[in-house]
Amino acid sequence: MANDGTDADAALAADVAIVGGGPAGCSAAVFTARYGLDTVVFDRGNASLQRCAYLENYLGFPAGIGIETFYDLMHDHVTEAGATLHDDMVESIDDLDAGFLVETADSRAITTRRVVAATRYDADYLRGLDDDDVLFETHEHGGETHEHFDREYPDEDGRTPVDGLYVASPTRTADAQAIMAAGQGARTARALLADVRRERGFPDAVADHYDWVRREATLTGEWATRERWREWFAERAPDDVDLNDEHVVEIREREIDRRLDAYREADEIAAAEERGQRRLLEHVDDEYILEAAREIEAAREDGDDGGT
Repeated sequence: MANDGTDADAALAADVAIVGGGPAGCSAAVFTARYGLDTVVFDRGNASLQRCAYLENYLGFPAGIGIETFYDLMHDHVTEAGATLHDDMVESIDDLDAGFLVETADSRAITTRRVVAATRYDADYLRGLDDDDVLFETHEHGGETHEHFDREYPDEDGRTPVDGLYVASPTRTADAQAIMAAGQGARTARALLADVRRERGFPDAVADHYDWVRREATLTGEWATRERWREWFAERAPDDVDLNDEHVVEIREREIDRRLDAYREADEIAAAEERGQRRLLEHVDDEYILEAAREIEAAREDGDDGGT
C-alpha cells in the first residue's frame, strides 16, 4: 500500500488487479507497484505478442530481442517493482459495493479496489460491469451477428465510466505495436495513480505522479528546503482547503518526502547502474557471456603485447 493513503481499502486483497501480462499490463504494473499500491497481475500466457517471430522495433534493443527473453525481462521487472504475478486466466470480474471480485480459471478469488484490463483480444471477463451494457458492440459480417468489446469505450487515458475500471487494452490505437501498448499501459497507470491521489486528498494541481529519479547535485537553492516545497503545495491547493488540517498536512509532508527521496547521490547512481547491468546478464545465455569474456581477454592480451 502507498504511504500517503488511508485504510479504506484495507479489507481488500489488492489495490490493483491487472488482467494481462503483456507489454500494456506489465508497464501498468511497474508504475502502480513502484508507487506502493498492492498490485497483482494475471497472465494466461497467450498474449498477442507471443505470436510474433522476433521483436525488432522495440526501442533499446538495437539488434532486436527474442520474444521469450523479452517476456522474461518484463515479468522480472514486474516482480522487482513489487507486484505479484499469477500464471492464471481471469474468467470473470464482478462489481462489489467498493471494488471488484476477480475470479480465475484456477479457482482464485481476489478482491480489489481497481482493475486494469490489458488483454488485446479477449475482454469477455468484463461483461456485466457496466449497467448500461455498452462495453460491447455488435456488427454484421457474412450474414452473422458478431459481438466484440468497444475499443472506444475507454478514454485516451484508459478511464471508463465504471468507477475503478481502467482499460489499457483493447483500445482503439495502442494495440498495433508492442511499444505503443507499453506506452498506453504507463499512461493508464498514471491516470489511475492520479485518481488514487485525488481520493486521498491531493489537490488536482498536484495529483499527477511522476516516477523518476534525479541527481542530488541538482537539488540546490530554495528547492533544497522543505519550506519551499510547502509553499509550492500551498500555491496549488484550492482556496477552500485548510492547509492546517491534520490530513492535509500529512499528505503534504508525505509528498515532500517522496519528492526529496527521488534525488540520488553519485555513488547511489553508480551502484544502480551496476546493478542494472548485472541484472540484464541474468537474461543472457551463458555461452554468449563466456564468448564475450574470451573476446575481452584476447583483446587485453593483444593490447599488452602491443605495448612491449
